[in-house]
Amino acid sequence: MVVPASRPSIGKVISYCVNSVGRLFWKFFLFVWLAQLAGILGVGLVFWLEHRRTDQMVESGRAMSLPEPPPHFDALRRLPPDFGRGPPQGDHPAPPPGEFRIPFVPALATLLASLACAFALAWYFAKPIRILREAFDAAAEGDLDVRIGQRMGGRDDELVDLARDFDHMTERLRVLMEGQKNLLHDVSHEIRSPLARLQAAIGLARQQPSRMGDSLDRIEREGERINQLVGELLTLSRLEAGVIGAFENVDMGELLVGIVEDARFEGVVRGVEIDFVAGEMVEVRANAELLHRAIENIVRNALRFSPEGGKVVVKAGREGGFFAFSITDQGPGVPDADLEAIFAPFFRQGGQGSGGGYGLGLAIAKRVLVAINGSIVASNGEAGGLVVKVLLRV
Repeated sequence: MVVPASRPSIGKVISYCVNSVGRLFWKFFLFVWLAQLAGILGVGLVFWLEHRRTDQMVESGRAMSLPEPPPHFDALRRLPPDFGRGPPQGDHPAPPPGEFRIPFVPALATLLASLACAFALAWYFAKPIRILREAFDAAAEGDLDVRIGQRMGGRDDELVDLARDFDHMTERLRVLMEGQKNLLHDVSHEIRSPLARLQAAIGLARQQPSRMGDSLDRIEREGERINQLVGELLTLSRLEAGVIGAFENVDMGELLVGIVEDARFEGVVRGVEIDFVAGEMVEVRANAELLHRAIENIVRNALRFSPEGGKVVVKAGREGGFFAFSITDQGPGVPDADLEAIFAPFFRQGGQGSGGGYGLGLAIAKRVLVAINGSIVASNGEAGGLVVKVLLRV
C-alpha cells in the first residue's frame, strides 16, 4: 500500500522560512515594512485631519478663504444651473458632512505592495550575506578553493566587493599554506642529507678506529652545515613574523666596502674578480645586521654562480630619492620564468654554477629589504649572467 506524502503544516513552513533566510533578513524586512507603513499612516492621517477640519468649517458656517475670481466669472454665473453636471448617480447618495469612510481596497493594496517591496529589498541584501556565511564555514573546514564572486550575479555594490575580498583572502591563504607545506618538505629533505652523512661517519668511525680523525672531521662539517641551515631558517622565520629589530642610520659606503672586501677574499680561490663601482654614498634607516646579511647573501650568490676566472660587478650610488646598487655576475643566468621564483625558499636552478647552499640566501635578502621599505628585482643581463638590483629609500 502506498502511503501518500503528508503535507507540511503551516507551522513547519513558517519555521523553515525563518531558519532559511536568517535573522538579518527578518530584521531588515521588519524595519523597511514598518517604515513604509508609518509613512502610509502618516499621509492618511494628514488627509483625515484636513477632511475633518474642512467639515467642521462647513458645519460652523465659517467662510473659507477663496482666491480672487477670474475675469470671466460673471459669464459663468449666467450658465444654466445644471450645466456641466453628469448623469444621475443612482441610489448612492454622498456621505453626510463629518462622516469619513476608510478606503479598504486601496489601503489593502498599499499594504500588500509595501510587504512585497520590503520582502524583495530584505532578500536582496540578505542573500549575499548568506552566501558569505556558507563560504566562511567552508573555509573554516579547510576548503580554501571555494570562490563566491561568480555567485553574486550582476550585482555591483559593497557586498560584491566583500565577496571579491573573500576570494582574494582564500587565494592568499591557499598559497601561504602550500608554501608552508613545501617549506616543511624542503626542510626535511635538506636536513636528511647531512644527518645521513653524520650516521655514515659515525658508522665508519666504529668500523675503522684508525680513521677516527677523518670521521670526526666529517662529523664536524656536517654538524656545521646543520647549524647553518637552522640559523637561516630561524632568520627567515623571524622575518616572516615581522621581527626585524631596531632601526639605525647605516652608512652604505662603509657597509659595502666591508662586504666587497670579504667577497674578494673568497673569490681568490677560484680566481673570480670583484669590481666595485661606487657613486654617491648615503645613510639609510635599517637594521644594520640584517641589511649586511641581505647584501652579503646577494654578493655571495653571484660569486657562487660565477665561472672560474669570471668577474662580479657591484655598482652603488644615489638615484634621486633612493640608494641603488646592482650586482652582475657572468654565470649562466636564470630562465625568465624563474626570475621571481629565485627569491622563494629552497629554490635552486638545476645545473647552475658551483657550490652548495640551501636556496635561502635570496629569500632572506628579499624579506629583509621588503621589511625596510626596499625592493629587489632580478633580470638577465644583455651579455649573459644575472643582474640583481636593489633600491633603498633614503
